[in-house]
Amino acid sequence: MINCLAIDDETPALDILEDNIRRIPFLHLTGKCKNAYAAMEAMQTQGPIDLLFLDIEMPGISGLSFVKSLPNKPMVIFITAYRNYAVEGFELDVLDYLVKPVAFDRFVKAAGKALEYQGFKQKEGGTSFPDYLFIHTEYQLTKIMLPEITYIEGLRNYIRIHFSTNAKPILSKLSLKAIEEKLPPAKFARVHKSFIVSVDKIATIRNDVIRIGSRDIPISKSCRDEFFKKIN
Repeated sequence: MINCLAIDDETPALDILEDNIRRIPFLHLTGKCKNAYAAMEAMQTQGPIDLLFLDIEMPGISGLSFVKSLPNKPMVIFITAYRNYAVEGFELDVLDYLVKPVAFDRFVKAAGKALEYQGFKQKEGGTSFPDYLFIHTEYQLTKIMLPEITYIEGLRNYIRIHFSTNAKPILSKLSLKAIEEKLPPAKFARVHKSFIVSVDKIATIRNDVIRIGSRDIPISKSCRDEFFKKIN
């Protein structure tokens, strides 16, 4: 069950949101708020909140500012009448961005992402790592299967994920350090300031150069000792 809080300054929109939430069996509406101040109080008094359905343009504190202020952020789905906040919204790692009026099937799809992501986080909290990750790409969460990754390339503020299948590499606004923290350390190794490799996909290592498929990847001096400890 996912505990939800609905936040919108317009009563009709809040009523529609409540109705949509109550139609989905795995969502539980813990409360409705008309501004960020009421939402802050609700999050302190109503127990754990897993998911926020949140408007952006509200009096006082905007939805964007509210999310930025949260020290322990739950899942967030923005529901707004304005398209122009989409990029900024996804930079905050929100789960989805819905533009009013929202069709119910689109709402169901967004709720499904929350359910899947909640399952992922619960697995991550255990002793074993899941065999997939969700990565923000092109304004959506894309499921990445870890066994299909060959290597990950750092490109300033972005990463490019390469696959063993014929799938096109995926570009995401994420640091190499951030993605490294999400990967099982037994399966992936940082070998350079710009590269993480899948240990299983290494074909050869020669003169501090790793061969994966048709790509040569250098091993830096700073990563060399740790890398060879791992593979040995």
